[in-house]
Amino acid sequence: MAFSKQCFFLSGILALSISGFESTFAARHLLQSIPSVLPLPKPAIPPMPPVPTLPPIPPLPSAPNLAKPLLPPLPTPPLPTLPQLPNIPLPTMPAAPALQKPTLPPLPSLPNSAALPNVPSAPKVTLPPLPSMPTFPATMPSIPTMPLLSPRPAPKSP
Repeated sequence: MAFSKQCFFLSGILALSISGFESTFAARHLLQSIPSVLPLPKPAIPPMPPVPTLPPIPPLPSAPNLAKPLLPPLPTPPLPTLPQLPNIPLPTMPAAPALQKPTLPPLPSLPNSAALPNVPSAPKVTLPPLPSMPTFPATMPSIPTMPLLSPRPAPKSP
């Protein structure tokens, strides 16, 4: 793992050192000095051979008409009729007797507060003070730069 990180870092430094301003200017000069590319002659394509035609498909023979066997008709027996139900008068319900509403006993009254036993109170506990938060500086320190990654200073003109 450490070797791959070192190899990656080394290849990045190598790429940065190779790609400088001079190599960029040299590549641009080469691209501008090359004459325009002459159009190449197009090769002649031979004509396609004609597509062969297939012989026509012969028609299918017609199926002979066969005589269909006749089936005897289904017998339809007469359906039996349903018997009639006799009309029986429904008995009448007797009237329900009137019931008295039940009465609830009265609620018991609350006992006096003097009759309640004294509940012992919990002792009061004090917490220690919290430690103070560390303070941060108001300005951020400057980040050091690497001379390999910073751009070259511009040349001074007299």
